[in-house]
Amino acid sequence: MTTRYAALLRGINVGGHKKVPMAELRELLKELGHGDVATYLQSGNAVFSSESGDEKALGTALERAIERRFGFAVDTLVRSHEYLSAVADDCPFPAASLEGRQLHVMYFSEQVGPERLASIDAAAFVPEEFRLGDRALYLYAPNGLGRSKLAEALGKPSLFKGIVATSRNWNTVVKLVELTRD
Repeated sequence: MTTRYAALLRGINVGGHKKVPMAELRELLKELGHGDVATYLQSGNAVFSSESGDEKALGTALERAIERRFGFAVDTLVRSHEYLSAVADDCPFPAASLEGRQLHVMYFSEQVGPERLASIDAAAFVPEEFRLGDRALYLYAPNGLGRSKLAEALGKPSLFKGIVATSRNWNTVVKLVELTRD
């Protein structure tokens, strides 16, 4: 059975660092045997079809291929359409009434428990808020991510040590659900 996936690459094409041209990423995914390959934006979003049902193995294979091709490591999460759709459906914030820049999802390589976030005083950041989901964190930042003090606090490497985390704004979350639909 073929499954549609999104590959979420962390930290590429930001500020001129870790440049991965999307045409080359598409070519690399095809070389790995994937079909229906497409990319979205320049910030590390690719979609593809695969017979494999192992998201972790798919991500590891793509990470290795990127390192061989480009000479640097890129953390990569691969998620199925079903997972991406469930994350969008489970959003605890009123996504339909917000601008895409106000809502973000941080995807994690594994489940994150509330104990990791115990050091964050959520009340100190109101009206900004976050909620945990299934291997995801939803962030409501009414003034956008660039001005978000809560996003800055959540971005501390010590909070998610040992876990791959990569964020997408709500517009991208919705688009990836659409692009991975069969």
